[in-house]
Amino acid sequence: MSSGDDSRRPNPLPSALVSNLQSVLAARRPPPTEDATATAAETSAPAPATAVADDGPAKPVVLLTCAGGIQSPGLAALVDALVKGGRCDVHVCAPESDKPVCGHSITIRETVSATSVDFAGAKAFEISGTPVDCISLGLSGRLFAWSAPALVISGINAGPNCGYEMFHSSAVAAAREALMCGVPSIAISLNWKKDETKDSDFKDAAGLCLPLIHAALADIEKGTFLSGCLLNIGVPSSPSANKGFKLTKQSICSPAQSWQAVSSSRPTPASHFMGMHQSLGIQLAQLGKDASAAGAARRGNTQRKTVEVESVAAAGKPATREVVKKSFRAEFVEKLHEGLDEDIDLRALENGFISVTPLSIHGRVEPELETPASDWLSAALAVDKEKEASAVIAEEQDATDVAEEKESPAT
Repeated sequence: MSSGDDSRRPNPLPSALVSNLQSVLAARRPPPTEDATATAAETSAPAPATAVADDGPAKPVVLLTCAGGIQSPGLAALVDALVKGGRCDVHVCAPESDKPVCGHSITIRETVSATSVDFAGAKAFEISGTPVDCISLGLSGRLFAWSAPALVISGINAGPNCGYEMFHSSAVAAAREALMCGVPSIAISLNWKKDETKDSDFKDAAGLCLPLIHAALADIEKGTFLSGCLLNIGVPSSPSANKGFKLTKQSICSPAQSWQAVSSSRPTPASHFMGMHQSLGIQLAQLGKDASAAGAARRGNTQRKTVEVESVAAAGKPATREVVKKSFRAEFVEKLHEGLDEDIDLRALENGFISVTPLSIHGRVEPELETPASDWLSAALAVDKEKEASAVIAEEQDATDVAEEKESPAT
């Protein structure tokens, strides 16, 4: 049947029902005001979304992701802190598994699934893609109803993202993706150290970063937040013993990689292939595929161990070529850094400070943005200290009033 015949195909719904539905929808749609119409005509960029609270004014929307995956303790700690803070409406779009060093990789021409996940106080989805996929999908308008969040936060991720590690880091890449889409963003990482840092430290890290997040939301609402850069926040390995915030610069240190040879016959752990939330049937099917693939690989290796070629050697016999296959595994190893300036991100972390490094889309922030970033950080911390001082004064006043009431004679 031609396309012209398709265009004349009758609507499967009764016309009376379609008419009633259109009438109901039109009645529920509020008429546009003159101011709203003028504003929409003046700008095409989506305004930051807000969510209407049941007991107060609208709250700004914050979109979270985490390179550690939907079940990472860092993400759970940050969601919990933001929800309890009550200053924003929290949405989560995170990978279904740990993807820390994907860089800015994206998924093209393959299906990416989004599955709803229970997260107390937040609307959350786990995504079968990279952290950058999560932000790209979250900002696309396909997954959430709002047009754009007020702020995107990537974290809290395990391991530092200092120096040239940012080029490997999925955490920084997710924040960079938001910045490329015109949405303010923050990347938060905990300088995880084996046998020293604990999962409970993520809760302390979230509490430390909460004042900066609230300050950023307030300035975004006023239109005074930093533009053209994201904030890369690094929390030291012992958050509770931190020495305070410090504005830092990106170092030029590159991560040390250690390559180790591994046996090609060693079976790959099944956990590498299976997500945490897959059904048993999918897990068994995946195991079957893995076993078949491993068998095919062994047969292929055996078959091409010695390959005959068409050329003829000097002796008149067919020349042979041996195909050698080796397997390796790379890991990042910790190394000592000497001679670093005190205002470098890595040095600040090693010295126990919470590093705050402005980064542009291309990496290091331009010098003209360093002063505004420094001024903003100082102002944000000053506001938080004023609130703490006011709280202490109020507590002392309450204690004085109680003491005076006890000393006064009963009437």
